[in-house]
Amino acid sequence: MALNVYSRLTRSIVRVLASRSVIPVTRQLTTTSCWTHLRCLQHIRVIRYDGSSLRNFSSSSQPSIDVSYEQLKKLLLSDSSVVIDVREPWELREYGNIPGSINVPLGQVNGALQLTPDDFKEKYGGVMPSQSQNIVFTCLAGVRSKKALETAVSLGYTKVQHYPGGWQEWAEHQLIQTKE
Repeated sequence: MALNVYSRLTRSIVRVLASRSVIPVTRQLTTTSCWTHLRCLQHIRVIRYDGSSLRNFSSSSQPSIDVSYEQLKKLLLSDSSVVIDVREPWELREYGNIPGSINVPLGQVNGALQLTPDDFKEKYGGVMPSQSQNIVFTCLAGVRSKKALETAVSLGYTKVQHYPGGWQEWAEHQLIQTKE
């Protein structure tokens, strides 16, 4: 019975994707074609055009969403990314912050990314990232930054990453460098 429910669910997923022009369908869907299409979704890039933007549905060709300490340092030096720290302001005052990051508390990320660039700069003191610009979210230990990443993706931002080590890892690396 569970296999039957799973099979029906699989067919439904493929039909929904096909109805939204996510995958091309040239013949009537059967159980075996569902499996074929789902296997294909893992190996090829599937793009959907909904009239205003392209959406990528591939899981295998996506760049990693995690950024290492070394990668973050390079991104900060090159000014090719906007680093947003989603901790509360008191945490930054008490523990410190990553130089060059913009503080936007997690509870304000959704609203902040929908502001005009001028309003964003006035409220948060940094340049608002565009939807196609690379954004790296960071927090204390990577939990809140992952939530901020999900929020940005839901708002249409396409190049979002997070630094899972957060401030804790950054501070450890900086402490080691100052001792040397």
